[in-house]
Amino acid sequence: MSKRISVPESGKVGPFVNLSTRYGQVQRQLTVPRDPRAPGQLACRSNMAYVANHWQFLTDPQRTAWDLIGADSAVMGFLGRSTSLPGYNLYVRMNVARMDIGLSVFDLPPALPAFSPNPVAELLATSEGGASQLKLHVLSEPAEHTLVLGARPCSPGVRCVQHFPFLGFLPAPVDGWCDITDLFVKRYGAPPIGRAIFIRTRQHVNGWSDPPKQVRAVFRAA
Repeated sequence: MSKRISVPESGKVGPFVNLSTRYGQVQRQLTVPRDPRAPGQLACRSNMAYVANHWQFLTDPQRTAWDLIGADSAVMGFLGRSTSLPGYNLYVRMNVARMDIGLSVFDLPPALPAFSPNPVAELLATSEGGASQLKLHVLSEPAEHTLVLGARPCSPGVRCVQHFPFLGFLPAPVDGWCDITDLFVKRYGAPPIGRAIFIRTRQHVNGWSDPPKQVRAVFRAA
């Protein structure tokens, strides 16, 4: 992999792949990724196939409604440019995301909601008497469907993490704290003492999600 000084590019060119990273424009050798066919991958592919096939059964007015709201919904492109989405792309993007977290498919696009600020303030990560405790402090009532995404425990020196699998929905708060211990341990097991825990939360309302909010803590003995 090498850094390049050039016009921003994205995608495959011959035996190389161009991409933009936080370090700038990068070019690397093209490699064919391994396909482990993990259960999560297969489920996501199945959801994608279902949603794409379901598009053909919508009525023309329903498809037009997706086209109209897609034209008004700007998304950030790979090279930092905002662009609108065709109705089909928005339909697939929104409904696959909903199926991935166990929610139903929309035939008509819901209106864009006005999101309240994400109320998650900090992460508590401790071990007391051999029992793990992972809790998120919330300053107000979170949205009905608030997604919890968590990275694998890593070195405390790590400051940037890329992969955040979906762990589940944020549990109801008790005295201002949401206990996510079971969600995290079910995915990764009990975290080792001294490892860094990265958690992201996203509020999901009627098919739309706000930008993720990230918190971090080092797992300590109480």
